[in-house]
Amino acid sequence: MKRYIPLILGLLAAVLSSNAARAEIRVTPTPDGEPASEYWSVEVDGKSSFVYAARTADPPFEKYDYGGEYAFTSIDADEPVTVTIRELSGAKIDALTVRPLSAQIEPVKNDDGSYTLTIDQPRQISVEYNGRVHPLLIFVNPPEENVPNAEDPNVIYYPRGVHRPKGGAINLSDNQTLYLAPGAVVHCGINVHGENVTIRGRGIIDSSDWEWRQGPTGHVVSINASKNVRLEGVTIRGASHWTVVPVNSDDVSIDNIKLCGGRVQNDDGINPCNSRRVTVKNAFIRTDDDCMALKGLDFKYGNCEDIYVENCVFWCDRARIVLMGHESRAEYMRRVTFKDIDVIHAQTRNFLLEPGERMKMEDALFENIRFETGVENALSPEALEKMKDLDVSKLRFDIDVANRDNWLFVARPTVNRYMQVQEPGHIANVTIRNITVEGLPSFCGMLFSGADETHRFKGLSIENVTVFGQKLDAASPLVRIGDFIDDVSIK
Repeated sequence: MKRYIPLILGLLAAVLSSNAARAEIRVTPTPDGEPASEYWSVEVDGKSSFVYAARTADPPFEKYDYGGEYAFTSIDADEPVTVTIRELSGAKIDALTVRPLSAQIEPVKNDDGSYTLTIDQPRQISVEYNGRVHPLLIFVNPPEENVPNAEDPNVIYYPRGVHRPKGGAINLSDNQTLYLAPGAVVHCGINVHGENVTIRGRGIIDSSDWEWRQGPTGHVVSINASKNVRLEGVTIRGASHWTVVPVNSDDVSIDNIKLCGGRVQNDDGINPCNSRRVTVKNAFIRTDDDCMALKGLDFKYGNCEDIYVENCVFWCDRARIVLMGHESRAEYMRRVTFKDIDVIHAQTRNFLLEPGERMKMEDALFENIRFETGVENALSPEALEKMKDLDVSKLRFDIDVANRDNWLFVARPTVNRYMQVQEPGHIANVTIRNITVEGLPSFCGMLFSGADETHRFKGLSIENVTVFGQKLDAASPLVRIGDFIDDVSIK
């Protein structure tokens, strides 16, 4: 037995060491040369986590009021974390709201005016005292594993600090890895053209040096004719145009990225265009334009299919949460899934499916989606009077919904100015299941139709949609079924 004691003690020490490592909490270090947010400070276990600033509505878009500058910080942990936050500008705070509401995080006010939050697992949250006005975003990530070696010739490694690559563009090809360490801020655009390419880390890709549509690359992260591309863990700030765009690419994995946009128009978050097998998980996306847009840019690039999006938080200041179509130059857009999604801010057609150019849009699933309504969705006093008891059966389509048309889903083949072939598309087999809406009383409708006898909508299943606590059925005025649509089930 004695000869086993050293082995047992060694194994016990290894287990204890492993547990200690697993319990480590890492905050964002201070990047030299990067100004900190003037609105928030964050501490975790007595350690300060650097808080970045992000802009909204740069000129010429200053006419839009998106609440001004906001803040964000990043924490790595594999256990619940207790975070202490403090508002620095002296703003009057009557109460804090933590979104998404599904996280069920209740801030506790301390005697010194700070607040304490307990975050139970890796997730992205928004801490707000007045909707979009100067919120604080807190990103809790799982710990990093297998950090690349800076000496590896296939690794481009950026350490903590502010970096501006010459010319502003980073070009990645076969078997290369771009790694941004915690506290790294790299002002750049990225071109990916190749196979087995990885972009990862806890640092920031920053596009806010460039004016609208003037970035050093076509998109902040352009993935062109590539295969097996992995984008993981990084934050992208201040996009100057579309943000992450796989075009004519296959097997793209996007995991735990955070997009802090809203600075300019046309800053779409993630746009799979003529691409196949694109997976997006655990992402936070705030944009002025669409959070995600699935498109066909050119028939020669092939279909847009097998797109899977899960466990994401979406915030759109002006456009759609998800757009499918508009640019529709692909024969098929099919097998698309959005599952376990929190929509925390939106104010127009949230999920918009509008194929044209003869595109066949089919086999789309939208499941477990939670919508939250706020002041940006508020109705007029007259409309509120009509729905003061929150009985959606009394809601009418002729109430004042101007600029407040918070449609949950709109799906219909169409023709628009973006289409080269001026002919509607087709829609088939759309499932919408387990949808909830909570928040301030707002208009939240759904609209479905075909275009004409030739371009029909075939196959629509709606199940378990609850708006402000009331389940919708076929008789609800919030469900509008138009013409040229077949095989509709609502239950």
